[in-house]
Amino acid sequence: MTIRKRSIVIAGHPTSVSLEDAFWDALADIARAEGRAVADIVTEVDARRAVEPASGPGNLSSALRVHILTWWRAQSRLVDPTTPPPPGDPLPSTDTPASRV
Repeated sequence: MTIRKRSIVIAGHPTSVSLEDAFWDALADIARAEGRAVADIVTEVDARRAVEPASGPGNLSSALRVHILTWWRAQSRLVDPTTPPPPGDPLPSTDTPASRV
């Protein structure tokens, strides 16, 4: 799998981010679905990483991969909300006491 490095401006500072092509494609899909620019999502993930260092990966590329995976997992639950989350899943469950009857 090819890793591509792309230049991006975050908070007025140029930087580069390296991701596999599949992750760049998935990030572009997310941006389209949300009506946002890829750069805006990268900036948001970077800002969240800066204030929540203990809850996320240390580098921006890893944080983006986790964001992409989390977003797509949430989307899959919208398609099939009866699918239970795996053990230890950080995403909120759609399972409610009423639905367990």
